[in-house]
Amino acid sequence: MKRIITFTFITIIFIACSNGGDKKTQLEDLKKEQAAIKTKIQALEAELATNDSTSDKSKLVAITAMQPSTFKHFIEVQAKVEGDEDVLLSAESAGSITSISVEAGDKVSKGQIMATIDDKIIRQTISEAKSQHDLAVQVYNRQKNLWDQKIGSELQFLQAKATKEAAESRMATLNEQLSMTKIKSPINGVVDVVNIKVGQTVAPGIPAIRVINLTSLKVKAEVPESYISHVSKGDEAIIYFPDAKKELNVKLDYSGNRIDPLNRTFNVEVKLSDKTGTFRPNMIAILKIVDYKNTSAFIVPVTAVQKSGDGQFVFVKTEESGKTVAKRKVVVVGTIYNGVAEITSGLANGDEVITSGYANIIEGDEIKL
Repeated sequence: MKRIITFTFITIIFIACSNGGDKKTQLEDLKKEQAAIKTKIQALEAELATNDSTSDKSKLVAITAMQPSTFKHFIEVQAKVEGDEDVLLSAESAGSITSISVEAGDKVSKGQIMATIDDKIIRQTISEAKSQHDLAVQVYNRQKNLWDQKIGSELQFLQAKATKEAAESRMATLNEQLSMTKIKSPINGVVDVVNIKVGQTVAPGIPAIRVINLTSLKVKAEVPESYISHVSKGDEAIIYFPDAKKELNVKLDYSGNRIDPLNRTFNVEVKLSDKTGTFRPNMIAILKIVDYKNTSAFIVPVTAVQKSGDGQFVFVKTEESGKTVAKRKVVVVGTIYNGVAEITSGLANGDEVITSGYANIIEGDEIKL
C-alpha cells in the first residue's frame, strides 16, 4: 500500500511540475484521486483481514474409535518341515545288488520289496538244510510211533526229537537270512532317494533307499530357553511357508521340557496335515507362537503414542464450546508387537483416538476428519 501511495504522490508532483496551466486546479484533482485510491486500498485490506479471520484453520486428522479387541504377541522362530515317518534304509546283509524294483518318486506300501541282494548261496544252503530237516522229521515221527507203542529206548526218542528241533531252528535261521537279502519298505510312502545300483556291493549301515510318508509331516523348531515358561503344548501358533506363500493357523502338538546344553533351546513340534502335497521335508517355515494374549484390549498404532513430561499420551477427538478439538490423554502402554501397542490404562470404550495427522497438532487445536 505504501508503494502505491508513494507512486501516486510522485506522479502528482511530476504532473504538477510539467504542466504550465492551472497547476492549483490540477493539484486539487490529483489529491482527490489520491484520496479515493487510498480509500479503496483500505477497504480491500479490511476485507482481506476479515476473510483471514473467518478462514477454516482446522487440521485434518483420522481417528479410530476404541473398542475391546484381541491383542496377541508372538515369538517368531525359524522352523523346517520334517517327515514324521522318514526312513533311510540300508541292507541287512552284505552282498551284490541283483535287482531294484523302484525309483525316486514311486509310491510304495509297507512290506514291499524294493531291492534284492544276491541270494544264491543262502538258497543252496536252505535246500541242503531242508533235506536234513525232512529226514529229521521222518526219524522223529518213526521214533515217536515206536515210543508210543512202548517199543525202543527213551534215549533214541529224545535224540530224534532233539535232531528235529535243531533242524527246524536252522531252517528258521536260514529263512530269516534269506529275508535279509530283501530291502523292504517299513512304511507306506514315497521313495525319495535310491542310492544303490544293480551290481553294487552293499553292506549293513550303508544308506540304500530313503522312503518318506508325505501324508505324515511335522514342523519342528528350536525355541530359546528364555521362553520355556511361556510356551506349552496346545498354544496357538501360525506357520508361514515363504516358498509356498501359505499360512496355517495351528496349535502346538509338543513342547519340550529339556534344554539343549549346546544351543540353549528346546524343541516344539506341530503335526502337519498335507492332503494336497504342497509341503516337503526340509522346507523352511516361520513359526509364530502366541506367548501373550489379551481378548479385551484397546489397541492403537505405536506411532500414535507420544511422550511428554507427564508420561506417554495420545490425542483424542473431543467437543469443546461447539468446536471439535484435540485433547491429550495420558495412557499406560502394555505390550507392543508388529507396530501395534496394547493400552492397559487411560482409554475407555468409545474414545476416538487420533491415529493420523497427530504429528502437527497440539492440545486444543481444532481438527476435522
